[in-house]
Amino acid sequence: MKRFLLSPVSGRTARQYLFALVSAPLGLAGFVYAVVTLAVGGALSFTFVGLPLIALAIHLARQYAKLQRRMARGLLGVDIEAPPPNLRRQNAHGLLAKLGAALGDLPAWRSQLYLLVRFPLGIAYFVTLGVGVVEGLVMLTYPIWWAVFRPTNTDSHGVKHQSALQFGDGFYFDNWLRALLLTVAGVVWIYAAVWILKFLLWLDSLLMKALLGPTNSERRVEELTVSRAHAVDDSAARLRRIERDLHDGAQAQLVALAMQLGEAKENLDAGGNGAELDLTETRTLIDTAHRNAKQAINELRDLARGIHPAALDTGLRDALGTLAARSAMPVTVNVALAERPDRAIETIAYFCAAELLTNAAKHAAPTRAALSVVQEEGQLHLTVEDDGRGGAQVGYGGGLAGLLDRVRTVEGSLAVDSPQGGPTRVFVKLPMHV
Repeated sequence: MKRFLLSPVSGRTARQYLFALVSAPLGLAGFVYAVVTLAVGGALSFTFVGLPLIALAIHLARQYAKLQRRMARGLLGVDIEAPPPNLRRQNAHGLLAKLGAALGDLPAWRSQLYLLVRFPLGIAYFVTLGVGVVEGLVMLTYPIWWAVFRPTNTDSHGVKHQSALQFGDGFYFDNWLRALLLTVAGVVWIYAAVWILKFLLWLDSLLMKALLGPTNSERRVEELTVSRAHAVDDSAARLRRIERDLHDGAQAQLVALAMQLGEAKENLDAGGNGAELDLTETRTLIDTAHRNAKQAINELRDLARGIHPAALDTGLRDALGTLAARSAMPVTVNVALAERPDRAIETIAYFCAAELLTNAAKHAAPTRAALSVVQEEGQLHLTVEDDGRGGAQVGYGGGLAGLLDRVRTVEGSLAVDSPQGGPTRVFVKLPMHV
């Protein structure tokens, strides 16, 4: 109730007044601009001037759309996404190629269409602000300026009335009772104008979102572009990690193994040539080489498991069961899948579960954890919950941010519910098939 009573004088309504006051003349000028440029460009389209003129016109309309979105964000609190840039025009070479790319800029054409179809709203803004708000203020303040300036008005019979306003030819607001009655009417008038203006602004917001923002297909393309970039970055990071692990781990162990076997061979060759054979030193070299060989095998096995866990060969249920058995804390596992996901989805789900359990054991000090994988509405829902200290966040450069990038490569999602003091729940949604 308080919000309704204060609506004509609230800060939000003041910003809405300003938006309508600025955008109304801009909208009318934009309508004239769109009509003139399209008409002239169409009439001259058979010359070398017409098509470039149309291309320039829709390009400037796109620039106007930026201003309109900025005004909507700052004055109305309506955040409208910017459509994707015209990459074809940026990458085009040659005049004809740039002209074709400019004429094929669909967001620019939608901006031009916005200038055309919002013309009635521009007129409605003027009428609401002028007839509604301004005239309502005149009626509201009538007793003050009526008493100060004492205006007179003459009716059709030649009778003078101390009144500036009248209703018909026989009702004059020439006394205090009628003046106060006009004030009440002015209050009602202003409230009606304010809510009519809010309705017009709501319509304009819908129009801006439909014509000045990206379409669903453009959002889809943008999401796929981002997902592809994440996939490329993730693959490059994996290759660098594999290369580093091979260089610093297994390769170093195999080099040391070769050197130790070489020394043992030299000792054996020396003993075969009549020199005294040091069996203790040779046995030590062979034992060390044996240990290095086993360590290199273990590192290669761990590396291969990091690329594709062998447990996934029999399905996600067995792989997650093995993962839970190796965990440093008790983990309950529930897997309910009506069908087997694609191998790529299984791998992502496995590594998400492994990373989340590792993070929980490392940072949250939990006593138990629960791992659930179910199939709902054609999607794989992975949930990992622990009773640790909580406070987990998807921060830049953290483990959860890396998981978020990984699930986005297949258009998945990751959400975290982790209040201070726990518990922590992480929800991962993945498609069943890619």
